[in-house]
Amino acid sequence: MTGSLAATVRSGFAAARAEAAARRAPAERIVELLHLLTSLALALLYLLPAALLVASWTLASVSAAGLISGLADVRAAETAAVAGLLLLAPAAAGLTARLACRVQRSRLHGVLGLTAPAAPAPDPDGPASAPARALSFLYGRGAWGAIVSSTAVGLVGTFSGGIAVGLVVYGVAASAGSLLGIAYASTAGSIDGLGLPLLLVVLGPLGALVGMRLVPVLVLLEAETTRRLLFDAPDVRIRRRLAQVQDSRLRMVDAAEAERRRIERDLHDGAQQRLLLVTMTLTRARARFDRDPALARQLLDQASAEAREVMAELREVARGLHPRVLTDHGLDAALPVAAGRCPVPVRVDTDLPDRPSPRAEGVAYYVACEALTNVAKHARAASASVRAERVAARSGDLLRLTVRDDGAGGADPDSGTGLYGLWDRVAAVDGTLAVRSPVGGGTTLTADIPWRA
Repeated sequence: MTGSLAATVRSGFAAARAEAAARRAPAERIVELLHLLTSLALALLYLLPAALLVASWTLASVSAAGLISGLADVRAAETAAVAGLLLLAPAAAGLTARLACRVQRSRLHGVLGLTAPAAPAPDPDGPASAPARALSFLYGRGAWGAIVSSTAVGLVGTFSGGIAVGLVVYGVAASAGSLLGIAYASTAGSIDGLGLPLLLVVLGPLGALVGMRLVPVLVLLEAETTRRLLFDAPDVRIRRRLAQVQDSRLRMVDAAEAERRRIERDLHDGAQQRLLLVTMTLTRARARFDRDPALARQLLDQASAEAREVMAELREVARGLHPRVLTDHGLDAALPVAAGRCPVPVRVDTDLPDRPSPRAEGVAYYVACEALTNVAKHARAASASVRAERVAARSGDLLRLTVRDDGAGGADPDSGTGLYGLWDRVAAVDGTLAVRSPVGGGTTLTADIPWRA
């Protein structure tokens, strides 16, 4: 059940890999170069659906022109052939495009970790009969969308792979061939016409170097194109959103039940027992009031002290739900209090010209507290920092909360770090949560929360 959400949470870690693209090791650059060459080879498959359509439409146009000027006795057979061509070509193109999209998704999942959500359940309002579903599969919107996506991915693969081949492969081959030519000419004693080979010897490695520098950028270009077309298309986003909402709802129900049991346990083991003790002490004081007023007053003082302790304990329980300082004074005052309870030194920096909505403040405070708890329990960090600021976005202003530490990194949402709970809390108000945690490089958690959530 958590598979699709795990893929979504892990997508936040892809930002760290993208930032390190310019610092790839030579071996990784070679792997990326081979990936681009594979994309160039597969571009033939990706462009095949569009080529089938263009070829069929061209042939149909030529046949139609021949029909107009042809003989009447062959017009029926010609018409049937053209109709069959126009009927079969889109179906073949759609099937080929779906295969191409599946191949590209599989490649990008294996290379870059991009993951698509599971296929949606059948649409209850869709075609009911099997022939209607087959026709929709072959000629429907999904088939034409696959053709467009396959063509776009094929064009990008041709562009990226062509640059890689042109600069790197051709540069190395031209330089090596020129060196062999110069060596052969020198052995033969002929040095005429060596200007161009000498120029290729110089420009070949330079072009290869430029090409290797461009390889990560080209890989990211292909990945971004594939992500937008095959992973973030509107229907895919809806499927992913529904899967996330379902998983999030179940986990939030479990979390609410666990929190209710914790509060019930804290009240039963703490405040309830103390209140029972206060009641018993007051009963004893009432029984001693006429016979031993001094002892009765002593018991009343004891009951009063116990009542104050109960009030303090109840305030601690309430503070765990929603601290009063957050309600009264906002994040500017609440974040330093949360940082002060962390055993790791924490620097707090806030840049909030005014207060966001109470819901946004509550989510941000919860994320900060949970993130600092993770720092104390898992990060093995020497210091941490918390920053809250207001940032502008196209969809509206955001409350951005950033928690950083200099610990061991390698945060894993499946290892009990509470990242799923944080994601659920932020996603419930249509916010986003990103985590960058390279091994040995510390952890950076960034939550973008709508300012008026």
